[in-house]
Amino acid sequence: MLNARVCAKGGIKGRIMRHLRRFGRDEDGSMIIFSLFIFLLMLMIGGMAVDLMRFETNRARLQATLDRAVLAAADLDQMMDPESVVRDYFNKAGLLDQLASVTVVQTFNSRSVSAVAAIEVDMMFMGMLGIEMLEAPAAGMAREIVTDIEIALVLDVSGSMRDFNKIGNLRAAASEFVATVLAGDVNNKISVSIVPFNAQVNIGAPLRARYNVTDLNGITNSNCIDLLPAVFAGPGISPTLAMPQSGYFDSRSSTTRNSNYYAPQTPYVPTAPAAYHDAAPTCKTLPNNIVRLPSNNIGILQSQINALTADGNTSITLGMKWGMALLDPGSQGIYTNLIGSGNISANYAGRPYAYNRPNTLKVVVVMTDGDHVPSYLLNAAYRSGNSPIYKATDGRFSIQFALPLASPATSPPAGYPFYVPHLSQWHWRVWNGGTPPAVPPACANNNDLASDPDGKGICIRTASGATVQTWPEVWSQLRMSWVGWQLYARGMSSNSTTRTTLYNNAMAAFSSNSISPAAMDTQLQATCQQARANGVVVFGIAFLAPVNGEAQIAGCSSSTSHYYEVNDANTGLGDAFRSIAGQINALRLVQ
Repeated sequence: MLNARVCAKGGIKGRIMRHLRRFGRDEDGSMIIFSLFIFLLMLMIGGMAVDLMRFETNRARLQATLDRAVLAAADLDQMMDPESVVRDYFNKAGLLDQLASVTVVQTFNSRSVSAVAAIEVDMMFMGMLGIEMLEAPAAGMAREIVTDIEIALVLDVSGSMRDFNKIGNLRAAASEFVATVLAGDVNNKISVSIVPFNAQVNIGAPLRARYNVTDLNGITNSNCIDLLPAVFAGPGISPTLAMPQSGYFDSRSSTTRNSNYYAPQTPYVPTAPAAYHDAAPTCKTLPNNIVRLPSNNIGILQSQINALTADGNTSITLGMKWGMALLDPGSQGIYTNLIGSGNISANYAGRPYAYNRPNTLKVVVVMTDGDHVPSYLLNAAYRSGNSPIYKATDGRFSIQFALPLASPATSPPAGYPFYVPHLSQWHWRVWNGGTPPAVPPACANNNDLASDPDGKGICIRTASGATVQTWPEVWSQLRMSWVGWQLYARGMSSNSTTRTTLYNNAMAAFSSNSISPAAMDTQLQATCQQARANGVVVFGIAFLAPVNGEAQIAGCSSSTSHYYEVNDANTGLGDAFRSIAGQINALRLVQ
């Protein structure tokens, strides 16, 4: 029995040992353990992601609330206490307990608001790693400055602006613009100048008087200056550089060459019958198209804008140059004088400010619907001195040609050197209000002022009742095209081809100095580059402009975001000006 029990006992033990050894050798359980480990690791990582997402959501919400709060509190139009504004934002967001501090710094023309906040986010899963909480900080600062802003509106008022009511759309858009940018300018920190341009820029008598202008013609409301190439070497226009005043003459591009006489238009009348048209004068004398000096009076600026009149050719480069001259610090002395004479408000003393002056913004908005047209300058020989043209007391003109007139191409008989266009006749003396006898008297006749200038016994007779005109007087009364056709060409031949040749010769003599569109493009881009280099922000608007006009305005603008290509004649221009006004106001806020 004992042996049997022992054997049984030994058998059970052996079986147990054999099962244990077999279990130890079995590898099926290792994968279960590894899988459990991986599952726990994934659960921990996923939980950490959830915690971090919760953290970032709370942090972003806190930062966004803080940013909105300080921006609203820094607004100078905000009448509430700035710190109270920040606290109100946090309170409405349910985050007031997380706001740590608010700091407000106020000066006469600026407000700076900064805030610090923090939020504690409890960790749901990262607590297993001993991280019970994470703190999300937020901080921000906003500052608004009443920046000194100088704006030049350079606006195309050429004849093509009459098409599709573009001039009407310009009036509406520019009027809204000045109202927007000047709204709330109670501290006189913003100035707006208006520079209308066509073939020329009429800068007005007060501004013209501050420059070293030669060849003054004394023409009422005609104050255009021929800008010489040296002017484009720098961004401004030197008040000491000698520059000739433009004559009140037209471009040489068009005239009605009627075989009959027609009276000169003084002033130019665009609605006159086509048969009596002279080409429009280069320098417009309309008061509403004269440069408006810096102002922040919305009513005055809008009044001028709403009276702009479209006429003439296009010279973007002259408009841009004068716009920059009104922003260039080299014009400070001019401003001082204009303030003294009451033409500029004393609030603008010290302007135009230096380009690098803190808290100062200079802006040019240049708009055109066209492209450069050749610009003609009056030749020096026709800027001063006596002309061969006489004016009688009845207002009629005649011209004296040098004797003898004996070439086959000419119609006047020898000894009759005075052409009287309104009679289409050649006379032996100047027209003085009455027709002279058919046969000239002797030179010694006391009724005639006779002379023998070349000593050849040929009398050049003038008469009392007529006055020789200086060239400035000629261009103050007569269009270049009228002089060329009626005085220099029509009486010399009945042949239309010969007349045209004589007309072209006369016009070339008057104004052979031309500036090509390509040269004008180069001048424009030089001025625009100088503006950008000095920190002037240039906004460009091409309003239904041709391809090269668009290219010139795009190249002039400070960047692609500052360039507006407007192809909608009705609403596009208003949208462009509204966008620019918004950008200018945005530049006043420093975040």
